[in-house]
Amino acid sequence: MKPSAWSPVARTSAARKRARPTSSRPKSGKRGRAMSNQQVVDLMEHVWSSIDSLCSRITEAQWKTPTDCPGWSVQDQVSHLVGAEAGILGNPRPDHTPGDTSYVKNDIGQSNEVVVDFRRSWPGRQVLDEFRELTRQRLTYLRGLTDDGFAAETQTPLGPGTITEFVRIRIMDAWVHEQDIRRALNIPGELDGSVASHAVGRVSRAMPFVVARKAKAPDGVTVVFNITGSAGSVVSVAVEGGRGSALDSEPESPTVKITSDLETFACLGCGRWDPAEALSSGKIKVAGDTVLGETIVHQMNIMV
Repeated sequence: MKPSAWSPVARTSAARKRARPTSSRPKSGKRGRAMSNQQVVDLMEHVWSSIDSLCSRITEAQWKTPTDCPGWSVQDQVSHLVGAEAGILGNPRPDHTPGDTSYVKNDIGQSNEVVVDFRRSWPGRQVLDEFRELTRQRLTYLRGLTDDGFAAETQTPLGPGTITEFVRIRIMDAWVHEQDIRRALNIPGELDGSVASHAVGRVSRAMPFVVARKAKAPDGVTVVFNITGSAGSVVSVAVEGGRGSALDSEPESPTVKITSDLETFACLGCGRWDPAEALSSGKIKVAGDTVLGETIVHQMNIMV
C-alpha cells in the first residue's frame, strides 16, 4: 500500500499574504529540525523494536485476531512486514499461490498476499522470529551505510528515490501496521513521540492532493487540518489552478477547518476507518464550509 503524491504549486493571492509555501519535502521527526541519516535509522529501529516488544507478549489466539485491514489478522500484519523487508534484502519470494483473495483490491494487494498467505499456517511465534532476524540484518546494513550510501538512488514504492527516503517510507508503513495490531488487541501505544510524528507527517503531506484533486475544492479555498496531541500538527492547504499546496502558517479565516486526534487522522488517511462513521461519532469535526469539509473527509484515504 503506498501513499499518493502531489506537487506544490502557487497559492491564491489572499493566502500568499498570510502564508508562504513549505518545501515539498517535509522534515522527519521533530518538526522544524532536519534529521541525520542515522537519526532516521533510529526511528526505524524504534518502531521495529516496539513491534517486537508488543508481539512477544501475545498469545497464539491473539496472533489470529482480525484487524482493520480486510482479511488480515495480527499475524498477517507482521507477515506483511516480514515480506517487505525480505524483499529489500533480496531474499527470494515464496513460490506460493494464495487461497481466498476476494478482499484484495488490486495488483499490489495481490503481491502482498503471496508473502502473507504463505505464512498463515505458521505459529505466530515463528513469524516473529523471522521478523527479528530480518530486521536485525536490515539494521546491520543501515548502520553501516555512509551518507553517500544513503544518498544512492533506489526504487521506492513512490518511484525512484534515495535510500534515506525509502527508510522514511518504511518507518511510516511499519508504524501504520503496528497501530493496526494495537487497535485489534486493544493495546494502545506509540501515538506520541518522533515515530508517530514522522508517520503522520507522511500522511499529512498528501493533504494538498486530497483537497484539490480528490475532493475537487475550487480555487481560492483554504483548508486547515488541526491534528491534536503531542505528535500532532496543523496542516494548512490552499488551492489555485486546480492544484493544492501546503502553507507554512495557518490562514486567519480558512474556508474549512478539520479537527481530529492523531489516531483518527491516521486511520482516515490510511483507509482504516469509515469516514461517515468518524463524522457521525464526532471523532473528526468540520467547521466552516461543512459540505466541502465532509467531502474532504470522505476523500482522505491516500492508500491504494
